[in-house]
Amino acid sequence: MSDAKVIPFDDDRARERRGERRDGGEAEVRALPGAAREPAGPEWERRLAGGLAFLRRRLTGAYEVDDFGYDAELTEGVLLEALRPLYEKYFRVEVKGLEHVPADGAALLVANHSGTLPLDGLMLQVALHDEHPAARRLRLLAADLVFRLPVVGELARKAGHTLACAEDAERLLGAGELVGVMPEGFKGLGKPFAERYKLQRFGRGGFVATALRTGAPIVPCAIVGAEEIYPMMGNAKTLARLLNLPYFPLTPTFPWCGPLGALPLPTKWTIEFGEPLDTAGQPPAAAEDPMLVFNLTDQVRERIQHMLYEALVRRRSVFF
Repeated sequence: MSDAKVIPFDDDRARERRGERRDGGEAEVRALPGAAREPAGPEWERRLAGGLAFLRRRLTGAYEVDDFGYDAELTEGVLLEALRPLYEKYFRVEVKGLEHVPADGAALLVANHSGTLPLDGLMLQVALHDEHPAARRLRLLAADLVFRLPVVGELARKAGHTLACAEDAERLLGAGELVGVMPEGFKGLGKPFAERYKLQRFGRGGFVATALRTGAPIVPCAIVGAEEIYPMMGNAKTLARLLNLPYFPLTPTFPWCGPLGALPLPTKWTIEFGEPLDTAGQPPAAAEDPMLVFNLTDQVRERIQHMLYEALVRRRSVFF
């Protein structure tokens, strides 16, 4: 374990960097194909110095993390930067309804889950950081399997995600964080292509009980486009059991085309946020009422399903 300091993350730094990138500043400058390269100037010297300083901090452990292992510098400087080409150029994500996501304070964002690989959660994280006026960071709740995987588990922690358990969710919401949950879990992520955009069960409503205990609003979210990136035509169950995986997908290209078959299809994505469901007015014992929790869970699920159907009706094409 490194000697990284555990201190709160400063949102102003995220807003500043996002403003430089989105508002036409130097971060938007790109060399045209075939253009002559100019000699390295102060800008490149600054970038080089910044990169060397970043490496020095990583090697010495002089960087900041929070109690969950969230590394703001690594997330913004490396992880989100690596995801932006997918978000902006490949999936061309369009975001709607950001006014429904609070600018500050706790909120529980509930979204559908699909796509065979969990790219939808990553694109959702980029959308809220880059598109929201407050550059909100999303703290996703992930399954145990994610944190058991080598490299992936450590990166998930660094990116701010944590186990999908009530204790961690309540701590994050209590600290005023924006927490994301995809209640379908592996049932949604690995469902057959024939069942695309049909929500699976939302479990026993643990996320609703957590929202009730903390008084956090529940923001429904519908993601369209992820279902088609890896059309899952079959499931090699025997191989999945041998590898200790929830499923082993068979798509039109994977595993038949080798490594190339693992490339997602370049579908056009839409992420839409719906009107929040207020939980602050519920009595303290509401989280222990199974009927109330069930009804609210079903209400959130139906709202997301309706948003998905509306988005599909508006969609002109899977790819455009």
